[in-house]
This record gives sequence, structure tokens and C-alpha cells, in this order.
Amino acid sequence: MLAEAVWHNTLMPEFDTLTDDQRWQIALAKDRRFDGAFVTGVHSTGIYCRPSCPARAPYRRNVRFYATPVDAEAAGLRACKRCSPATQSAEEACVLAAIAAIREQGAMTLNQLADLTGYSPTHFQRLFKRTVGLSPAAFARALREERVLRALEGGSSVTDALYDAGYSAPSRFYDDTKGRFGMNASDWRDGGAGRVIHWSVRPTSLGDMLVAATDKGVCCLAFEEGEAELRARFPKADLVEASDDFAALFDQVVAVVEEPGGNSSAIPLDVAGTAFQQRVWQALRDIPPGETRSYGELAAALGNPKASRAVGGANGANNIAVLIPCHRVITADGGLGGYAYGTAIKAELLRREGRE
Repeated sequence: MLAEAVWHNTLMPEFDTLTDDQRWQIALAKDRRFDGAFVTGVHSTGIYCRPSCPARAPYRRNVRFYATPVDAEAAGLRACKRCSPATQSAEEACVLAAIAAIREQGAMTLNQLADLTGYSPTHFQRLFKRTVGLSPAAFARALREERVLRALEGGSSVTDALYDAGYSAPSRFYDDTKGRFGMNASDWRDGGAGRVIHWSVRPTSLGDMLVAATDKGVCCLAFEEGEAELRARFPKADLVEASDDFAALFDQVVAVVEEPGGNSSAIPLDVAGTAFQQRVWQALRDIPPGETRSYGELAAALGNPKASRAVGGANGANNIAVLIPCHRVITADGGLGGYAYGTAIKAELLRREGRE
């Protein structure tokens, strides 16, 4: 059966490619995407669980990790009755089968996936989204976009990258990606050289703030910086002092800075970055105001707990403070950590969002 064939081969990292610290972050995040990659043994209770087990997190000192249920049972542990780590549910098997089929064949209709798995289209849509976090259609689109962006980063032409990824026309790619970060495919290849950037320095209660935007959206927000720093960030762009046409947009930006946690999603952004950086920046925007994440938690949420250092690099490459809220990333022990514009500003932003 297809589902059985992909259970330990689709999306699952090998046990020895993860460190115990990474496994612990996955278990704390209760990330169901790593169910099957390892089990969590709790020696104070004598049971072992899936990484996604909904039970209260144990103390770290009582936990050991095992590659398989067999290994955990050999160490004298028994399976948790709440998450049943020793068995694969029929629902999990069907989702994994669908993932494998989408990876191999591309986008499939709900009816096709329902025929493959034996569920009704409506039930399978709910099941897939609950497990993966995306609908089947959104998952297929994300795979195609990722293939395009990887190809562009590797030097492929825009046309070749689009068609090789399965797009029937360039317009389909632009329809899929527009509205998130304002970028089109050629921007990924050439870094946005030749764009016109309108800028202004605005006073705020946190100090003078540089805000800059293209005709697509905000491309820079920084504290205590001016034209010289902006030119260093965008050496190939044409910099122009902002006219009244940008006043309303810049007023919106100032309002969000003064009251962080407000509706910043309505402000359009125009940023260039690698596919991985874009994913990190979107993950930052997905953190609710008043909450924080460590680099390890962000890496686990992106499906790669080993990428903490890469997440830190993407965080540091962010040109748009507050709107892409890198101030919501803290150290694993709960400390503030660093911030490009000083920890005093970071602490104040978090305080204004409601974090103690």
C-alpha cells in the first residue's frame, strides 16, 4: 500500500540527523510533522510519546529520545495511551500518501485525492489541513513556488524556472505570489536593481525612523538611520526623497511603530530575499503580538530544527523592522538576545505588545 511505503520515507529526517536539543524543541512545539521521526521517552513516568503528544510537557531532565517505538520499549518504556506512538493511524497514512502523490504528480483535485485515500473530499480537506497546516491546493502551490525560487537562485532563467516547476504561464506564478511581499520572479534573479526607492526620516517616540518604499510597498524600516545607510542597503537603487504621494503610507507605518501589534498586515511590503529568508520572514509575521519565539522554535516550525543558525541569519537580513517583527525572537532561555537597533528599543516594542 502506498501509505505504508511512505510512512518513514516521506518528509521524515533520519533520527541521527537531529540533535537532542532539536528534538526537545520539536516536542515542546508539539510539531506533528515529526511524528514518526522519533519518540520521546519520559523516564519519570515510564512512557514514550509522539513528538506531537498533547500531554503536558515533562521536565527536560526526565526525557530521552529514541529512534523507534521498539527502541523505547527495549529501554523499559510503554506506549502512551493518549497519542498511541506505536501505531500509525489510517488518517496519517492517507495524508502521507497524498503528500507523496502531490510531490510526484503536482496539484491534484480534491476528488482525485479522495479517490486515492478513500475519504470524502470534504473530510479529507479538513484532515489534510489539520495535519499539514495547509490545504492540499495551498501545499501544491507552495511546492511549485519553492521549486521556482530555488531554480532562480541557482541561475536559471525566469521562463525556464516557471515552466520547469509546472506553471502553464508566467501569469500563473504572479497570481500565486502577488500580495505577499510584492516581488515578481525577475526580482529574485537580479536583486531588484534599478528600482526607485522613496524615503523619509520620521520622528517617533523610539527615535528618528527611516522608512522607505517602492511603488509596490515598504522596503526598509530602520531606527537612527538615514540616506547614507539606505544607500548602503540598496546600492543599485535610485533613491528619491518621498513626495506627498507616500505620506499616507508612511503615516500608517509610524502608527504601527507607535502601537506595535496593530494591523500591520494591511501595509504592503516589497522585499527581496532567498526562498528560505522569505519563509522565515513570513514565520515572523505569523507570530501573534505579545508572543515570542526562539530561533530553535522558528526552525522547528519551518520543518527543519537543524536550521537555527540559518534562521538567525535570515532574521539579521531583515530590512523592515517592526513590520517584519524580528524583535519577537528571543533566546532559548527567555532572554532578550540582540537587536540591530539596541535592546532598549526591542524591550519597549515587546512591552507595548503586552509581553512582560
